[in-house]
Amino acid sequence: MEKDLLELQTLIDVHFEQRKKEEEELIGLKDRIERRRSERAEQQRVRAEKERDRQTRIAEERQRKEDEEAKKRADDEAKKKKVLSNMGAHFGGFLAKEEQRRGKRQTGREIKKKTLAERRKPLSIESLKEDGLRERAKEMWEWIYQLESEKFDLTEKMKKQKYEVNLHLNTAKTQNLTKYFRKKGHGKGKVGGRWK
Repeated sequence: MEKDLLELQTLIDVHFEQRKKEEEELIGLKDRIERRRSERAEQQRVRAEKERDRQTRIAEERQRKEDEEAKKRADDEAKKKKVLSNMGAHFGGFLAKEEQRRGKRQTGREIKKKTLAERRKPLSIESLKEDGLRERAKEMWEWIYQLESEKFDLTEKMKKQKYEVNLHLNTAKTQNLTKYFRKKGHGKGKVGGRWK
């Protein structure tokens, strides 16, 4: 009986020691989880702060460029007004007529230049780190993908329109030929003659 009691006591001691180890492991695990949560929250906060800084930099850069463009346009307008005011009345009239004649030929070019200037984005990659460069490359790839898809859509639309124009031209030619033959009396199926 003493032997059983001793064995039971050792089993109880072993059980309590094992339970104590498991509780320590559980406490350590909870601490690790809590530490990881706080680290993740800190990382998210830092990321959000970097993103806010990036957005403000982009907005400031865009505003600066818009201001520069507005200033440049204003300077150009002022120069044009000054030049025009300095010119004589007769020469100014001649220039206006020449510009009007020349303007009709250059409108297509000017429209193309304006469109390209609007679509062309400055790189501004000097201050970017590796992640920023990757993001910029991804943005540029998406932009090229969008332009290529627009080009494909427009090409397909143009092919369809060419096909429809040819179809309408052929239909019109066929109708004109039919009218021509009706006027001449061909194909009416005359009865008589030697083929009765």
